[in-house]
Amino acid sequence: MAQTADPAARIAELRAAIDYHNDRYYRLDDPEISDTEFDQLLRDLRALEEAHPELRGADSPTQRVGEAPTGTFPPVRHIAPMMSLDNVVDFAELSAWGKRMERYISRPSDHADRAGDVRYVCELKIDGIAMSLLYEKGEFVRAATRGNGVQGDDVTPNVRTIADVPDRLVGGEVPDLLEVRGEVYFPIPEFEELNRRQMEAGGRLFANPRNAGGGSLRQKDPRVTASRNLRFFTYQLGHIEGGPTFRRHSETLEFLAAAGLPVNPEISVKDSLEAVDAYARGWQEHRHDLTYEIDGVVVKVDDLAQRAELGSTSKSPRWAIAYKFPPEEATTLLEDIEVSIGPSGKATPFARMTPVKVGGSMVKLASLHNEDQVKLKDVRPGDTVFVRKAGDVIPEVVGPVLPKRPEGLPEWRFPDSCPVCGGPLVRTPGEAATFCTNADCPAQRARRIEHFASRGGMDIENLGERRVVQLIDAGLLRDAGDVYSLTYERLIALEGFAELSVRNLLAAVERSKQRPFPNLLFGLQIPMLGGTGAERLASAMGDLDAILDAPEETLAAVDGVGPKIAHSVRAFFDLDRNRQVVDKLRAAGVNLEGGRGSGAELPQTLAGKVVVVTGTLTRLSRDAAVEAIKARGGASPASVSKKTSWLVAGDEPGAAKMTKAEELGVPVLDEAGLLRLLETGEP
Repeated sequence: MAQTADPAARIAELRAAIDYHNDRYYRLDDPEISDTEFDQLLRDLRALEEAHPELRGADSPTQRVGEAPTGTFPPVRHIAPMMSLDNVVDFAELSAWGKRMERYISRPSDHADRAGDVRYVCELKIDGIAMSLLYEKGEFVRAATRGNGVQGDDVTPNVRTIADVPDRLVGGEVPDLLEVRGEVYFPIPEFEELNRRQMEAGGRLFANPRNAGGGSLRQKDPRVTASRNLRFFTYQLGHIEGGPTFRRHSETLEFLAAAGLPVNPEISVKDSLEAVDAYARGWQEHRHDLTYEIDGVVVKVDDLAQRAELGSTSKSPRWAIAYKFPPEEATTLLEDIEVSIGPSGKATPFARMTPVKVGGSMVKLASLHNEDQVKLKDVRPGDTVFVRKAGDVIPEVVGPVLPKRPEGLPEWRFPDSCPVCGGPLVRTPGEAATFCTNADCPAQRARRIEHFASRGGMDIENLGERRVVQLIDAGLLRDAGDVYSLTYERLIALEGFAELSVRNLLAAVERSKQRPFPNLLFGLQIPMLGGTGAERLASAMGDLDAILDAPEETLAAVDGVGPKIAHSVRAFFDLDRNRQVVDKLRAAGVNLEGGRGSGAELPQTLAGKVVVVTGTLTRLSRDAAVEAIKARGGASPASVSKKTSWLVAGDEPGAAKMTKAEELGVPVLDEAGLLRLLETGEP
């Protein structure tokens, strides 16, 4: 949208854009922009209206809640308005919200001694569809969407299909009339299953659980809604008659849970905004541990008398705020679709995009997985696309913004030849994978060596993508075995290598000779053999010679391996070029044994214990620390929980893990404490 310097004209532009995107979001369940981009439009409009209050009208989107009812269902008037929340994006804005509240609060909370003290209830902000449920004398009688906050759509038949919504309340004190608010959401596993069915049927994929959930609720046939397996969480008591009275919001949640309504188990009460911030940061790090999507934390004043003092604006309560997480979805231009060649020769299409910030980092590349995925998503170079980055996973192109597609934009076609070596690309019959069939393709060689040197493999620092390509081009590497033939004289003669970098690389190569045998197996890039399979195979067979000589049936009998992986392992080591790599590794003195019985040879000092590692250690790599813990009978998951026995913190530890450990009272050890723990079982 071209911006204008005239405030009135710019306000009109923003209002028109917000109204348009509101309609696509609420009525069509087909947004063109991400939530963050929409929030920015609202922020821009709010800032202009605050600077020019004479231009603010009652019909402005900043003064309205949601969007008008769709007209598809009978309209319902809410007993009390369903308001929306203002939002903040960092601790400074959260603190400013807290300061604003102080102007309104004159009485202390019922847990405090002085006016202005506030207790906060923190709730996960479920990324779903706001819903009002009405119960009369304990019987479920109506469900309505938020709509414009005053009037919504009656979707009772569809909500009745949600197993979490009880037909009748339980408990000793059932109110004459009870209206509760909550969120209908689409569980991630169910959403993925829906898209799998869509893919098999050749239908269009749904962009995200929220929009798929909204569309599921607006089905005219409740049986379609029932097939989607939607869920529901209650988060607010809206209105009550003939029931108990309450002093705190947290008490109302306890009452609703006792009445049989589902309340999110992760709700927590905090005594300060600093504690609220720590709660939010912890869930930002662990949001993908959940089976449903969240996009922030809702913070509410717990004391209901303080809430009454705070009141509301025309749109939002002053006693609640949404603390939003950094965006995981944005829109950008898909500049081109290219194909990369992996270590096994697999040809994978990927998107090259105009850089955009998403998930806390700049994104310009994203996987498109395979030919079928490109066709199903119907993304084309020149499209504006949604791109998503959930946590630390590889960015993904979700789909095109079709209204923005240039007219006549051609479909993308999968190439017939390898973009690196020019050899033929062949699609495996009955599968979606396409492969370069030239085993000597430079791209395949480079990817195989990179994988060999990766942390999951031989953990050879300073041997990344560019170094590997440089050494291949210099004729020093043709396969993974050649890594152990690198010499000071050959390396120092190359551009970009200095004394220190050469010695560091050679030292890393030397250290890798003692890597555990399962890491070597994984590093060899045997098709279908992942890290877990490599550990099981190493443990069962004991050394590489036993695997080289084993019949396929013996390999298949290993627990967790099976016939397909066994066939792949046998075929891999039957190839002369792979046997030659093994000969080079043997001649170099690389560890080719140590799987079977290696764990039992160590004292099981950590049997039944859970030890989490965070930050950078100096005497061990993090992988080595985790392996050492497991070898002594312990477990070492990625996150801190109530089951964690100790947290080991190196340099620059994860803030969320440290906060969680403090909240749960988990002891924190340094590296010296870990070494003693490994030896004795005591810190």
